[in-house]
Amino acid sequence: MSMVFDEFGRPFVILREQQAKARIKGKEAQKSNILAARSISKLLRTSLGPKGMDKILVSQDGDVTVTNDGATILSKMEVEHQVAKLLVELSCSQDDEIGDGTTGVVVLAGALLEQAEKLMDKGIHPVRIAEGFELACEFANKHLESIADTVEFSRDNTEPLVTTAMTTLSSKIINENKRRMAEIAVDAVLGVADLERSDVNFDMIRMEGKPGGSLEDTELVKGIVIDKDFSHPQMPKRVEDAKMCILTCPFEPPKPKTKHKLDITSREAYEQLYEQEQKYFTDMVKKVKDSGANLVICQWGFDDEANHLLLQNELPAVRWVGGVEIEHIAIATGGRIVARFEDLTAEKLGRASLVREVAFGTSNERMLVIEGCVNSNAVTVLIRGGNQMIVEEAKRSLHDAMCVVRNLIKSNRVVYGGGSAEASCSLAIGGHADTIVGTDQYAIRAFADALEDVPLALAENAGLSPIEEVAAIKARQVKEKNPNIGLGVDRERKDGNSACDMKTLGVFETLIGKQQQLQLATQVVKMILKIDDVILMGSYQ
Repeated sequence: MSMVFDEFGRPFVILREQQAKARIKGKEAQKSNILAARSISKLLRTSLGPKGMDKILVSQDGDVTVTNDGATILSKMEVEHQVAKLLVELSCSQDDEIGDGTTGVVVLAGALLEQAEKLMDKGIHPVRIAEGFELACEFANKHLESIADTVEFSRDNTEPLVTTAMTTLSSKIINENKRRMAEIAVDAVLGVADLERSDVNFDMIRMEGKPGGSLEDTELVKGIVIDKDFSHPQMPKRVEDAKMCILTCPFEPPKPKTKHKLDITSREAYEQLYEQEQKYFTDMVKKVKDSGANLVICQWGFDDEANHLLLQNELPAVRWVGGVEIEHIAIATGGRIVARFEDLTAEKLGRASLVREVAFGTSNERMLVIEGCVNSNAVTVLIRGGNQMIVEEAKRSLHDAMCVVRNLIKSNRVVYGGGSAEASCSLAIGGHADTIVGTDQYAIRAFADALEDVPLALAENAGLSPIEEVAAIKARQVKEKNPNIGLGVDRERKDGNSACDMKTLGVFETLIGKQQQLQLATQVVKMILKIDDVILMGSYQ
């Protein structure tokens, strides 16, 4: 871009042809932003609900991921458009905060943008649309609170938690085993939960996957599972009443920090050096034995000489244990991480009732299981599956289920699924819009129409007639004054539609998750509507 003056001294700007194309502003920029965001929303729309389709994602390295989890799909996509990236961040925010509903929040944002575009074509200013959406969102959240139910549960009565986890898992690839997986998720969360404080420490739940076997072989271990084996094949495979020293220092002689050169000119000098090296090894092993330890867990490796010495001294050892695993083992066993052999004492040892090595199938794959830890809160879910892709998807699915169980422990209020909550909010907001004077009425009614997009997508993905099904749901909700009527996609059709009471089907999700969906989607749509100029770096020269 350059500035010149005409013959009267008036300045005017000359834009290069390419720059004129690259930079858009005003209504054109708003339409472009809405189009980019809606293209992301359309991509995820087919993955919504229990009958949603999966996506195959292939990375640059050729790694294949099969999933229908919204946050995973968007995070693995190469999205370049600036506004489309906002929807990727929206899905990740829902995943970080709630753990579930990552697809639904993007579908809702796309529907809101579609309605906003129609209002803009009618000449309504984007700021008024955004304000109307904000008012409608506040009313929807209050309405959700009014129709929400409270579920009671305890450590003895976990059925409500299992039912909620099953609702989450019904849209995942592991839905054939959703009952067993939901029970594992609930047991894992309750194993680390403090029900009095309504708090769940997710750091104490580990998930390890091992391809081979089937999903039915997935199990919950009350302890720690690490993907390692004992360093020597002749070491015992079971250590009972284990007292483990957890080391972050290597089992080898110290090395000088500076460059050095050592000339050995005689046999005596070599033997002296060898004896000195041996003394380092024997001193290290002696310090471990003197502390009372009968198992060594080391973050670093050690050579065959150290390995042989440990075997001779009947000290089973595990090497190359990662930093995260070391921390988990220390927390679970009540041990202290020791950085120098000189600091090793009996008080710093971790304790467990049993450490055993588990072999899988006909392969040489082995894992270590640490059970009966002093801190019984630590649990590990060992996931099996036909291949690595299924194992990874099962990990993501179980994570979502655990997040939902955690949310229910924090706040035990639920709304019912199958699009019933959205349809009920849509009806309530539509009635509320008639009481509003001014332009905001149009935006509030548009918000109600956008909410219907969720049950529409659920019916569409299930191969049903979307308009007929949603009309039937809304008609029955008004007629029976029951906000729990939703879309029963797995139920036999009666009266020509699939509308049924979600409460009797046991399909529900957490209230805070649904409210978070509405709030996050509305905030992102407001942000997108207020952008009227896209300035790329380097556009001005």
